[in-house]
Amino acid sequence: MVGAVLVVVLLLVLGGCGCVVWAERGGPGWVRGVARVTLGAGRAVRWAHRNRKRQLISGGSGSSGGDD
Repeated sequence: MVGAVLVVVLLLVLGGCGCVVWAERGGPGWVRGVARVTLGAGRAVRWAHRNRKRQLISGGSGSSGGDD
């Protein structure tokens, strides 16, 4: 089941990347829309990763709570 979900996610990512390339070359309107969504999702993932990384760095030493 998990493998099937991962395959579907991989196909969506590859399709989104293909739409970004096609939109750069002047594809139809729906391709430009899919490309916008793909690029926005990439920005959201990078933003979330950066914020999580900052939280781990800033809160890593004082929040363990029981090892003192």
